[in-house]
Amino acid sequence: MKRVLIISQHFYPEIGSHANRIKHLFLQLKKKKYDVTVFTAEPSYPNKKIYSNADFWDDESLNRENNIMRINISSRKYSNSIINRLLYYIEIALKLIFLIIKDKKRYDYIFVTSPPIFTGLVGLFAKYRYKTKLVLDIRDLWPESLKGVEVFNYPIILKFFGTLEKTLYKKSDKIVINSLGFQDHIQNKAGILKSKIIFIPNGAVEEEIALKNREKNDTKKIIYAGNLGLAQNTLLINQLVPLLDEQGIHLTIIGYGVNKKQLIHSIKDYKNVTIINPVTRKEVFKIISEHDLGLVTLKEKDVFKTVLPGKIIDYMTCGVPIVGVVDGYAKEMIEKERVGIVSNTPDPKKIVSIIKTLLEDKKLCKEMSERAQQVILKNFNWDVNINKLVEYMK
Repeated sequence: MKRVLIISQHFYPEIGSHANRIKHLFLQLKKKKYDVTVFTAEPSYPNKKIYSNADFWDDESLNRENNIMRINISSRKYSNSIINRLLYYIEIALKLIFLIIKDKKRYDYIFVTSPPIFTGLVGLFAKYRYKTKLVLDIRDLWPESLKGVEVFNYPIILKFFGTLEKTLYKKSDKIVINSLGFQDHIQNKAGILKSKIIFIPNGAVEEEIALKNREKNDTKKIIYAGNLGLAQNTLLINQLVPLLDEQGIHLTIIGYGVNKKQLIHSIKDYKNVTIINPVTRKEVFKIISEHDLGLVTLKEKDVFKTVLPGKIIDYMTCGVPIVGVVDGYAKEMIEKERVGIVSNTPDPKKIVSIIKTLLEDKKLCKEMSERAQQVILKNFNWDVNINKLVEYMK
């Protein structure tokens, strides 16, 4: 039986696409009869206290798992300060390295996921410590995304991070990407062959694909589910709320992230908004499925043209048509698969017009809903896509 060590800052029971991706990877490799160990941090995203709620620990098989090793971290929640967050990342990386030094096992493969890039460096350390092969999972381009959020402007440090990024690409034995938009950047940055890269997107397992049986009534409901962070256009959501209110359209936000508090404060007087604190993935899917449309936004920066936000996959899994304010790869995917409509401008009035068009065309929405779940089964199915990694590991 081959042994795999997964190194990830986030893991079950944390919310968010990072933890969910690694949870699925762990379970899929176990199903394929690999001996899998996880080195991770204790759950803390978006803050530690929510995981005192037993509802988040809803997978008994994982609760009983002996091969999940967690490090303690001193920070209790994510900081708005980039400097503080970098220190937080460094603390986790150093403690993971110490865990690796103490570990006496041997592994056939190290699977490490980045960003943060410091976790990637832990994986590189592990490659040489265990004298084995390194699979590098890239979920976001870093430090490119750091430049995109425009809150960290230290050219010398960014150049240093860029050198680390290039080193990771070169030294890894295989690179896994969750967005095809990353492929050209990685090849050009490190001068590597396309054959070194495997595309395994975020996805769902078949039992997560909900049949949308909600009876239609006169309520018009749109949802935003996910991170309200530095990359997402939360200002646009703020601008949309009064316009949606005028049209009698209800917005549900299941959100977390550094901009959540500010957004909630700015829209607190509107009656057409429901704010829901973070809940389990199962509950999120249930709530999403009760809505007519799903909203996704990203800021207008080149680096964000390469990403495929996890909430797009979640909306499609639930059979909910997408209203997108995105560009690049995400826009191409939504339009190619005909699972929603993308605005070519962040103009709130244009976006409300798209929302109204979709809400009034029940036939089109039904077609988009059915097509979305078919696309998930075909292209974003963990049970199928894991075979790309297993084929390499053979």
